[in-house]
Amino acid sequence: MANSSSSPSGRDLTQGIALEDIAEDGMVAGHVGGDAVLLARKGGKCFAVAAACTHYGGPLADGLVVGDTIRCPWHHAAFCLRDGAVTRPPALDNLKCWRVEQIDGRVFVREAMPAAQPPTPHIAQAPESVVIVGGGAAGNAAAQTLRLEGYEGPITVWSADTALPYDRPNLSKDYLAGTASPAWLPLRLPAFYAEHHIDIQCDQRVTGLDPQRKEMTLSDGRRERYGALLIATGATPVRLGVPGANLPHVAVLRTLADCNALIARLGNARQCVVVGAGFIGLEAAAALRVRGIEVHVVMRGAHPMERVLGEALGQMLRTLHESHGVSFHVAEVTGIEPHRVRLSTGVDLAADVVLTGIGVQPEVALPQAAGLALDRGVVVNEYLQTSAPDIYAAGDIARWPDPRTGEPIRVEHWVVAERQGVVAARNILGQRRRFAAVPFFWTQHYDVAVNYVGHAEGWDRVDIDGDPAAHACTATYWRNNRRLAVATVGRDLESLRAELAFEEETPVARV
Repeated sequence: MANSSSSPSGRDLTQGIALEDIAEDGMVAGHVGGDAVLLARKGGKCFAVAAACTHYGGPLADGLVVGDTIRCPWHHAAFCLRDGAVTRPPALDNLKCWRVEQIDGRVFVREAMPAAQPPTPHIAQAPESVVIVGGGAAGNAAAQTLRLEGYEGPITVWSADTALPYDRPNLSKDYLAGTASPAWLPLRLPAFYAEHHIDIQCDQRVTGLDPQRKEMTLSDGRRERYGALLIATGATPVRLGVPGANLPHVAVLRTLADCNALIARLGNARQCVVVGAGFIGLEAAAALRVRGIEVHVVMRGAHPMERVLGEALGQMLRTLHESHGVSFHVAEVTGIEPHRVRLSTGVDLAADVVLTGIGVQPEVALPQAAGLALDRGVVVNEYLQTSAPDIYAAGDIARWPDPRTGEPIRVEHWVVAERQGVVAARNILGQRRRFAAVPFFWTQHYDVAVNYVGHAEGWDRVDIDGDPAAHACTATYWRNNRRLAVATVGRDLESLRAELAFEEETPVARV
């Protein structure tokens, strides 16, 4: 998804606007000089902030004011209206703010304000060092939060990835499509980590862990001590177990290196077979069609993503992809040869490249060997603490108690991982923050996005409001007459309101 334009438009807010023209909890878009600015009203006070989200440039004017924050309609980042500070990922950078003055019933936006100051340090305990295993969404968010909260001790991130933390969701979308610059991908530049004294060790694997001694072993045999430890090792792709699955033209898409290797192979390719119709498979199919590659998707069920989104939205996505030239095959792959894929239906598909997207498995080898409690992931409590003292887990591996249902859940999505990284970092510092955020994810296909809030591993009813075929609808998932999740297409504000409603059912989620 390309960044939204934030070029100035609308009113010149330096000239003033009548207070009565701004509804309570409402917003007015305008500009100050060359900057697009949003003027928001809350509790009789007005605040002026930059009009575009710092994540992907989402238009905040289409968002939602909640308390003293504003939430982005695209990916649900949130910012404080008073000082522009990020209050929720996936945004990493604060919004620019301007001073606001009210005179005789009119509101004027004045000069830009200084950048938001870091919060007052709140460190109930300061471990001698913090080690983070995993350089993805959770690990990066945790390292940044530790410094933001005032922790001054050593922070080391051991990452098996060869690259510094990057925007993984973009790999199967714009970056694979060739419409995103490589410069978009890094979450932070190397200078940021140097300035904040965050030591990131890339292409390094932690192979052993001794919770009793607070010691870990690296793949080269070195041993390192830690004061507190966050395990955020993520997940690894499930591999096909058929003849030919290890041929050079059979790819997976998880890391930046995976994506770059796939892009290099696409240079001479005309036909690609995508195995699996989940998030990665379908997003990649859309990206490959942008490149002009002929795409065939092999899937088990009649509707893509049906297990997560249900039949109606699954059929919507299938129709959308078919309208862009993607062919679907309900079958199993029985074998792969250098230039073709054999299906259980007897059909052979020509293929210069085969991309498998049949799911991932949590990377739990390290915590398992260390004797930590496991249950289809690493078991953590509401504070993201594992069964061992001073060890936390976050991201794709963490299985935590859902405060809304009481059931343990594990969610493999970017925003959840980032938000868990933030909470884990605060709890490492003794703040005792419960993780109660409502899970959120988005998936993008061509110009159609699906936003999903809540969590429903199963349901007995799906209510559809609107028309999926027109890409304007809401799907609500119920079990035993309890609303578990809401998916929206073309209704970003409704997604934000659904998220807020879930939070209000669980007051701790607002913390």
